[in-house]
Amino acid sequence: MPAGPVAAQERTLIVTMVLLMLVVVVPMFIALFTIARRYRSGNPKAKHVPDGRHRGWTELWLWAVPAALVAVLGTLCWQYAHALDPYRPIASPNPPLTVQVVALEWKWLFIYPQQDIATVNYLEFPAGTPVHFELTADAPMSSFWIPRLGSQIYAMAAMETQLNLLASTTGEYVGKDTEINGAGYAGMTFTANSVSPSDFNAWVASVQASGTYSALDQNAYAALAMPSEYAPPAYYSSVQENLFDNIMMEYMEPSPTAPVPASATPASGAAMPGMSM
Repeated sequence: MPAGPVAAQERTLIVTMVLLMLVVVVPMFIALFTIARRYRSGNPKAKHVPDGRHRGWTELWLWAVPAALVAVLGTLCWQYAHALDPYRPIASPNPPLTVQVVALEWKWLFIYPQQDIATVNYLEFPAGTPVHFELTADAPMSSFWIPRLGSQIYAMAAMETQLNLLASTTGEYVGKDTEINGAGYAGMTFTANSVSPSDFNAWVASVQASGTYSALDQNAYAALAMPSEYAPPAYYSSVQENLFDNIMMEYMEPSPTAPVPASATPASGAAMPGMSM
């Protein structure tokens, strides 16, 4: 069952589309079996009129109904494509919670920039509050999805995608990767826990507590980024500044107009790489 407005709208769209398509599919199957029975070889009453004329009204119905259905389905798809745009913010009196998501081999890293904490394979957020996800990858392409909240979206290296979700009620949901991306794909799952705002604040405070968990700096991240399967949940009490941006920039080529650092300039008389003296 849907646990948020996005998943609820997606269910409405799927059910509506199926019912509309049944308008054509059901009569088609009825006509198929009716014609097969009526014009079977053992029916002497069946008329064979090879030179019969086409009837205008019959032709009109045969084309008008499918054409109208295609027009209705196209209109619905256009409307819902804009209404369910993953980049579109969700209207709410509560300010959104930002969570930065990094797909690794084969686990999910969640960074809370406003709270300065991070988790692995565990996501907690307050119910009734929009969650704004910023996603990238430091591994092969993955697809982020919490089925009961809706809208899966890809996470790719050197790119940032966005997703906005909201849980209407508290509850624990399964999150997963739907893109087959290697040996540990099956274990690339996480727990998405929707709690009350007070419980969320208490959880953040417990993770931030000094001495409870280690900090996620560049060295800790390098160890975390190593491939592993079925990684258990882990927590970090602080996060190195701009870590998410650094992960994205790792795969970016330097701008050709960027100034060359002094350390990269060869000394006078020194050979450039690839040149012989």
